[in-house]
Amino acid sequence: MENKDCRFFCRLVEIMEKLRSPGGCPWDRKQTEESLLKYLLEEAYEVVDAVQEGDPEKLKEELGDLLLQVVFLAQIAREKGQFTIEDVARGIGDKLIARHPHVFGDKKLESAEEVLQHWDSFKKKEKKNLLEGVPSSSPALLEAYLIGERVARVGFDWEGPEGVFEKVQEEIGELKEAVEGRGDVEEELGDLLFAVANLARKLGVNPELALKKANRKFRERFGKIEREAENRGRSLRDMSLEEMDEIWEEVKDR
Repeated sequence: MENKDCRFFCRLVEIMEKLRSPGGCPWDRKQTEESLLKYLLEEAYEVVDAVQEGDPEKLKEELGDLLLQVVFLAQIAREKGQFTIEDVARGIGDKLIARHPHVFGDKKLESAEEVLQHWDSFKKKEKKNLLEGVPSSSPALLEAYLIGERVARVGFDWEGPEGVFEKVQEEIGELKEAVEGRGDVEEELGDLLFAVANLARKLGVNPELALKKANRKFRERFGKIEREAENRGRSLRDMSLEEMDEIWEEVKDR
């Protein structure tokens, strides 16, 4: 990227500075790090949606919205005298160079596995414990996946997916017992979800993204059920479960 292409990023930073200035926007001036968190999460998930939908125009727009949140938070930090967006860019740039000596230095790393091993060893020097880098604010399913991924790096893992399948079946049994009054349902359901997240990891699937896809598929199919009911002059509220199931199967067959 040529230096002249950076002018639009600098313009974005200047726009945010203007919005936060005394003569700027009252809403923008009112925001704090805490109030922006919900927007940060929303924009991150909208980026995920755009990637999964394969829509480059939407992805471009959503990446812009996400970048805005980064610039917004950095501007607030600058006003507090903590750091600037330049410090953010410098920090991540320095980190990337340090963690890629095979690209920016003389170290020889031939495979993706070797790169990952080097990355892990570098991160161990930065973190006090193995799970420190897993944010507890992550969605719970993703957090379970990341925890399993981290501890697997030191060998605390099943040998293959077969062992996790057995664990899932075990947790299902314990959940059934809890439902029958012989245990804590919430705890056992949590154990089951944790096991499923690790099964996804062993199968090479990100459970958060898999569930997002399943949610999108359900939304699309249920929307078709609603439209089909309207075409028949019916309301879903007035239809029996059997009638809705019939339309559901028709939609799946299509």
